[in-house]
Amino acid sequence: MTDTYLNLVNAQPLSRIAKAAGLPRPVPLRRYAPDAPLVPGPVLVLGRSRSTQDMAATLLEWNLDVRRHLRPKEKFGAAVVVLDDLAHPGELSEVFLELGHGLRNLLPGGRIVTISRPVTSEISPQTAAARQAVDGTLRSLAKELRGGATANGILLGEGVNTDAPSVRGTLEFLLSGKSAYVDGQFIAVGSDHGAPPKSAELPLAGRTAVVTGAARGIGAEIVRVLRRDGAHIIAVDVPAAGEQLAQVANHAGGTALQVDVTAPDAAERILRHAATRYGGLDIMVHNAGITRDRLLANMDQARWSSVLAVNVESQLRINEKLLSSDHFNSNGSIVCLASTSGIAGNRGQTNYAASKAGVIGMVRATADALAGSGRTINAVAPGFIETDMTARIPFATREVARRLSSLQQGGLPLDVAEAVSFLASTNAAGINGQVLRVCGQNLVGA
Repeated sequence: MTDTYLNLVNAQPLSRIAKAAGLPRPVPLRRYAPDAPLVPGPVLVLGRSRSTQDMAATLLEWNLDVRRHLRPKEKFGAAVVVLDDLAHPGELSEVFLELGHGLRNLLPGGRIVTISRPVTSEISPQTAAARQAVDGTLRSLAKELRGGATANGILLGEGVNTDAPSVRGTLEFLLSGKSAYVDGQFIAVGSDHGAPPKSAELPLAGRTAVVTGAARGIGAEIVRVLRRDGAHIIAVDVPAAGEQLAQVANHAGGTALQVDVTAPDAAERILRHAATRYGGLDIMVHNAGITRDRLLANMDQARWSSVLAVNVESQLRINEKLLSSDHFNSNGSIVCLASTSGIAGNRGQTNYAASKAGVIGMVRATADALAGSGRTINAVAPGFIETDMTARIPFATREVARRLSSLQQGGLPLDVAEAVSFLASTNAAGINGQVLRVCGQNLVGA
């Protein structure tokens, strides 16, 4: 679906009129392209800890143009702010004010990434205040940036240092065009598990992935991106979508499996297919989902039950079989599709919000059970994404929904697929139980 307003306000003379009138002026986002640089200009590295220089060295290894201080009026493409040893809120002033003085020189599509630690019960009130202050600063900064720039953070778990493989992998994701619609978010790296992929261009090489709800929309785009990144694909959808499913699978060089995920034997059929065709399964993407919207006052049993059955109960049942099976490999990844509706709620979607909040609860509880096993489970929570479903929203409501984010536009199915592929990769092996919002920092909800 095309965002006509975005195209109009980026063309003359309407761009000047929109600026003069104070109208929202979204810009095309910097998304991933194989031949594009990781960032569009020099990278500024700020911080006072011993890890700051190590981070600068890492970025130099990536052949980036690194600065510890900006030259007057010098343009830059990204800033990495290392705050892993904060002990008092007063320590924030120097680094953030230096960053602020250079923000007018941040290039379009630029990236700001903080690296800090979360608040825990073991630290002092002063340290807790400093760490939580990073959260408020980063989220506010993300709302100030323009030109399609984003600001996100990495949280280092206990014993995790800046050189951990998943920290490096997360930083690369957040600096790249793959995170175009991720804004104002924190990704917690809870362990130093993992290793860089065998191929930076094919981070999923040799891994087999199942994608449910794969026949169209976000599911079909997830299939395309996982295949682009090297995965073998098993595309799953209901028999009624068989023709479209076959086209998606064939285009990805994979196989199609017609299965209703609510069927009692769905998990067994998926595992048997993966074992027979590919010798096992590495990645399970729970994308299948439905909506049956009504105000709760008008909700009936069929609408309520069908949404929960597809969106969360099927995932619970499949995961139970998956995690007890030898066919799901020891470093397997589960990625579940949640929604910002499950975080902030949405009018007329009590059943859908219940199901997506249920997915988030399931992910967090399952992550505790998987801790230290080498397997991970995470969720991606899309906001307003340009799909056939959102195209059916009334025009005025759709336009408001598009502009209610820091990036002032809807995301693309590609943006969701990029987040799924990242969380499914060995680059994210130290990330477990996280909910990554792909919403352009929607202004509703946390």
